[in-house]
Amino acid sequence: MAKLKMIKPMVSTLAPKLKAAARVGKARDDFRIANDPMRRLYRTARWRETRHEVFQRDLYTCQMCGKIEGNTSRLVCDHKRPHKGDEALFWDRLNLQTLCANPCHNSLKQREDRRYQGGGI
Repeated sequence: MAKLKMIKPMVSTLAPKLKAAARVGKARDDFRIANDPMRRLYRTARWRETRHEVFQRDLYTCQMCGKIEGNTSRLVCDHKRPHKGDEALFWDRLNLQTLCANPCHNSLKQREDRRYQGGGI
């Protein structure tokens, strides 16, 4: 009777690929931040505080679909009008709104922003 050889689990072969993908994503983010000084503002304590205040003001409710989300990692503090480098508009709380990350911000709002910038349909 022939012996079966152990088959190497595929999970162990995926880990290095995932780590490499994470490094590529981090490098892309670092490149964006280095080339756009306004992006650095998103990493400040002031932004984290402002973001949290907007979530509280909006009662953790998406302003597009009305979904209430207690997990803030699934919420986005979005600029209603793109600030395009205008720091006053960036910090203007009346220009900020709470959106759920999916689909309202990552799909619908991004499509809307492209249209606003003249790059869409």
